[in-house]
Amino acid sequence: MRPAAATLRQPEALEPARAEELTVLLRAVAHPVRLRILEQLCRGDAHVNRLVALLGVKQAIVSQQLRILRMTQLVEVERKCGFAIYRIATPMLRNLMECVRECPTR
Repeated sequence: MRPAAATLRQPEALEPARAEELTVLLRAVAHPVRLRILEQLCRGDAHVNRLVALLGVKQAIVSQQLRILRMTQLVEVERKCGFAIYRIATPMLRNLMECVRECPTR
C-alpha cells in the first residue's frame, strides 16, 4: 500500500548558488584516487603513508589529491608528532560516500 499523497514531500528545487556549491563538491569527489581516499578516511583518520600503503598509489599523488580535498574543505588535517593526520571534515560526507557505494555502475 502506498502512502497517501498528502504525506509525500517534494524536494525543494536547487537555487543556482547552491547548485554551484554542490558542483564544486561533486567535482572534488569525482576522481578515482580522491574517491578512494575519502572512502578510507570514512573508516578512520590516517596519515599520508598509511593512505599510500592502503591505496597502492605513489606518495606524491596521494599528497596532491589530499591538497585538493583540503582546498575544497572535504578533509581536515591535524599535525601530531611530525605527521599530518587527515580526517573527514563533515559527517555529511560519510552519508554521501555511503550513497556513492550503493549507486549502480550501469
